[in-house]
Amino acid sequence: MRFTIFQDSRVGKRKSNQDRMAYSYSRDALLMVVADGMGGHFQGEVAAQIAVQYLVESFQREAKPRLNDPFLFLSRGLTNAHCAILDYADERDLEDGPRTTCVACVIQDSVAYWAHAGDSRLYVLRAGHVMTQTRDHSRVQRMIDRGLLDEDGAMTHPHRNRIYSCLGGPIAPQIEYSRKTPLLAGDTVLLCSDGVWGPLGNDVLLKTFENPDVMTAVPRLMDQAEAAGGETADNLTTVAINWHDNYADEPHGSVTTRTLPLDRHTTVIESFGDRASMREEWDESAIESAIAEINSAINKYSKGQ
Repeated sequence: MRFTIFQDSRVGKRKSNQDRMAYSYSRDALLMVVADGMGGHFQGEVAAQIAVQYLVESFQREAKPRLNDPFLFLSRGLTNAHCAILDYADERDLEDGPRTTCVACVIQDSVAYWAHAGDSRLYVLRAGHVMTQTRDHSRVQRMIDRGLLDEDGAMTHPHRNRIYSCLGGPIAPQIEYSRKTPLLAGDTVLLCSDGVWGPLGNDVLLKTFENPDVMTAVPRLMDQAEAAGGETADNLTTVAINWHDNYADEPHGSVTTRTLPLDRHTTVIESFGDRASMREEWDESAIESAIAEINSAINKYSKGQ
């Protein structure tokens, strides 16, 4: 595989950053994940951390160097992450447990597979067009589907942040899966939280990626979304790649996995507690306790996988 990848996360105007992101790749497969801990729910950052960390650790175990079934991996990963979040809440006797949206993408054999719950999005951009994007699990999306609301109205609707599917919470998530999507050289695959796409329309997104180099386009996109969000700007997180389907060209900053050993992985993920923007109530002892309980919840569902 050859690709260029870039990720970034910002707190916006919020007191803490409840978004989490990661990517991991073996010689023959790539995983990207974005999770947005839901505002208004206690410890949303914990739920997002569990989701991202579980998927990454599962990928590292199973992609040796490829996944047997990417859709099965995504299904099992998101479902088990949901259960791990519930266990974390149960261990702490939380009445209103932590919840998170999640979108995850696997690329293998130049084919993309993805799954999501909630309103964190994935876009595939090709030749100046949005080839496909995920469908939000939100009330306003249902209104759009019924012809009661247009895209412009959805951007300012008071219920735009109300979603009906997530990981964590008392209701099992409605996980939606893509079709197998072959990628072509020059395609961009972008995963982001609603803090990025929410203040912007697809026209702005496409204009920003007129020069598709993710190393420069993603920071521009984040700047525009943060500015458009104004004094209420949400957390913003993006992971994006430019896909290069052969080894003929070597774009600046591109990654090649051709020489990566069969049993090795390269992973970029922040450990819980790394962020300077953690909630004020997260003191050092609380962070250590949360890390132990996060790992315990994840390890329960990692056995036998």
